[in-house]
Amino acid sequence: MRLGLTQRLALAFFLLLLATSGVSAWLQIRSNHLREEEVIQSLSRGLAAHIARSTELMRQGRLRSDAVRRLFGRMMAVNPSVELYLLDAGGRITGDDAPPGRVKRQRVDLAPVRRFLAGARLPIVGDDPRSLHARKVFSAARLPGVGGKPAGYIYVILQGQTRQALAAHAEASAERRDTLRSMALVAALSLAAGLLAFGWITRPLRRLAQALGGFDVGGSPQQLEQLARSVAPAPAGAAGSARAKDEIAVLQQAFAQMAGRIAEQWQALALTEQRRREFVANVSHDLRTPLTSLHGYLEILALKGDGLGPEERRRYLATALAQSAKVGRLAQSLFELARLEDGHVVAQCEDFALADLVQDVFQKFELAARGKRIRLEVDMPERPPRVHADLAMIERVLTNLVDNAIRHTPEGGMVRVDIAARDGQVAVAVCDSGPGVPPELRESLFRRALGGQQPQRGGLGLLIVRRMLQLQGSDIALVQRPGLGAVFEFVLQAAS
Repeated sequence: MRLGLTQRLALAFFLLLLATSGVSAWLQIRSNHLREEEVIQSLSRGLAAHIARSTELMRQGRLRSDAVRRLFGRMMAVNPSVELYLLDAGGRITGDDAPPGRVKRQRVDLAPVRRFLAGARLPIVGDDPRSLHARKVFSAARLPGVGGKPAGYIYVILQGQTRQALAAHAEASAERRDTLRSMALVAALSLAAGLLAFGWITRPLRRLAQALGGFDVGGSPQQLEQLARSVAPAPAGAAGSARAKDEIAVLQQAFAQMAGRIAEQWQALALTEQRRREFVANVSHDLRTPLTSLHGYLEILALKGDGLGPEERRRYLATALAQSAKVGRLAQSLFELARLEDGHVVAQCEDFALADLVQDVFQKFELAARGKRIRLEVDMPERPPRVHADLAMIERVLTNLVDNAIRHTPEGGMVRVDIAARDGQVAVAVCDSGPGVPPELRESLFRRALGGQQPQRGGLGLLIVRRMLQLQGSDIALVQRPGLGAVFEFVLQAAS
């Protein structure tokens, strides 16, 4: 069974409590034991010295072994908790009253004895003669010898085996019971407090987990926005600095931003998909009309070719060729727009004279303008400014705009290109005296209309123009000027 985050935290906290409670209990028992040893050793510090002052132990500077054994026997009978030993100057045990086989050591380390006699801090533990490894608190005193040198030492173990056995039997059950009871109480209280704390701390995390569980990238943008608002942390007023350090709040904010960003991208994708469908529908419509006309005229020529007069045959062929050219131009525009949209075209900017480029474009439309008696004019300063842009793209931009202007300007009208310098830039406007763009088409002028609607002015040409200008960091806009029809304006970077 897999545990949740809160359950794993609670389990880890409970195990940690058990470990810390056990260590705390051991440290408390150890501290009590050391304190007890210190008290016993402090109270019995002068015991060995008192024994050493007994005149029965020494005679003419020599130890009386019989007196030592009798004294030791009386002392241990009066106080069974102590064990007395007689050591020589080297620490070897020379006298005791222990039962046969109880003494395990032949020698006692004198370093703790010297520290004890020097008044070092208690408790001090020394070797237990009745154990090869145990060390216990003791009392010790020198036995005076000849020439001021010690003849030996009185060595008193203050917690003998008899006392240790009785104390262990009396204390084991009570101490263990109290320790376990204390550990259980501390663990229970700490666990309850920890669970409450974990519940409070992980509450926003659980909310976030529930939100993530209900997250569906296939949902509507409105659902994603609502989800982002539901998990976003409340606005931090005075607690702004504290929230900035709250990792869970930061995680909530990051998830809310992610959900909001996905909602925005979803809306953008939906809009792009809608425009793609509109574009495909309009391209199909634009292609269907000339193809249908072309097919009809070719079918007539195929069925009635022998019955048609020369003039009628030429007229049908001219119409079919015109429709074929229209399909070719539309296909070329689609291909060019696809290359611009896919990023395959990169602007190659250079410095050139914009006035000369405008004159070259006017020469291409001179015959078409003369046929409709349309004047081609240029309005520019006395010293025409130079621009820094892609020459081929700007030529295509001017060509498309002038072509649109001529086609939508009635006979006897005017098409003009205005050039003006503005703060390190050059503003270019292509104007005509036609009827202008209807108000209902201005908002969607640079987008393809839905299939079945009337094609707006410019068609794919304006889409290509705008994309080419965007590749050079510019854009195009339809502006209003009194007395003029349509005015398309864009800005280029002036040459340095």
